[in-house]
Amino acid sequence: MFDPWTEPQLSASAEVEWAQRALRGIMTIEDIILGERRREALRVRGRLLVDAEEAYERLAPVARARGRTLLLRREGEDILAIFIEGVIRPEPNNRWVPILLAILTVISVHTTYVLLWVSDEFSLAGLWRNLGKGWPFTLSLLGILLTHELGHYFMARHHGVAVTLPYLIPFPMSLFGTMGAVIRMKDIPPSRRAMLRIGAAGPLAGLLVAVPITLIGLSLSEVGPLPPEGGYVMEGNSLLYALLKIAVFGRFLPSGGEDVLLHAMALAGWAGLLVTSFNLMPAGQLDGGHVAYALWGRWARYATWGVIGLLVVLGLVVWQGWLIWAGLVFFFARQQVAPLNDVSTLSAGEKALAVLILALFVLMFTPLPLKIVA
Repeated sequence: MFDPWTEPQLSASAEVEWAQRALRGIMTIEDIILGERRREALRVRGRLLVDAEEAYERLAPVARARGRTLLLRREGEDILAIFIEGVIRPEPNNRWVPILLAILTVISVHTTYVLLWVSDEFSLAGLWRNLGKGWPFTLSLLGILLTHELGHYFMARHHGVAVTLPYLIPFPMSLFGTMGAVIRMKDIPPSRRAMLRIGAAGPLAGLLVAVPITLIGLSLSEVGPLPPEGGYVMEGNSLLYALLKIAVFGRFLPSGGEDVLLHAMALAGWAGLLVTSFNLMPAGQLDGGHVAYALWGRWARYATWGVIGLLVVLGLVVWQGWLIWAGLVFFFARQQVAPLNDVSTLSAGEKALAVLILALFVLMFTPLPLKIVA
């Protein structure tokens, strides 16, 4: 939240003098506007005399010491230094809520997997009889989800961005007993570079766990004939998942009337890859959306609308679940928060990282996640 600046309001001339002193040697001044709106109290237009990254690093502490937050924006050929009255003071993290949610999620995932995927009867007796068989799935899936969020967490802390602890989300009797995990930024990333690294750290960390778990799970799985009659569910193929199966079994599956009879770890790995692909969509506040903004800036909003349109089409033609995802992105995730310094550009290596993340989305996207064979 923004805490009000409690010092007495200074005169317009004092504000101008302060801005001139702060920007000396950093930015030429073409004009200074004292905004009537409180949250845009001081706007300075000019040209930078130093690199935008250096300008922000030098100006941000000066602004904060005066009780203001600095934004750097580009407007045509000019640069705007906007000093917003107030500073962000994140509240301390609540440690008990993540612990409680983690316990509930473990219970939810474990019981859901046993009842839906292991037990031959939906009852307490069936749950108790097969309870021990659920741990390979539960620990594997939650390990992937937690590693993903911890990647975000530690990278955000590295860049000085306040974030919550990871929240696992229980969802009993859904397909896997969870809606995944989330972490909330309580601060605004200082730059596109920080936004890129924070957005990319989660999927990359999660993949370092998900891929080995999937390979181990597939190696523990067997290939067998598909049931002659319906009443079963087939997991969908992404390019990456299909390549992992080819690496283990030497051929594309399903084919020739056969498919993989998934071990619990293989199912958890597939689910982890699927959840990661959801987060990699280049839309709004999703991980891929942060990466897209870091790469394309405000043009990334067109990618968000493109994703929404694609999901609607896929929902009408391929899998109705994409309509739900289109609604979630539209109502909750399409708005993108710009970094404080929105002027600095990415290096060649950082642009390559952004392209890699977007390429991973293509490799991991599963057009038909589940197929129910009636």
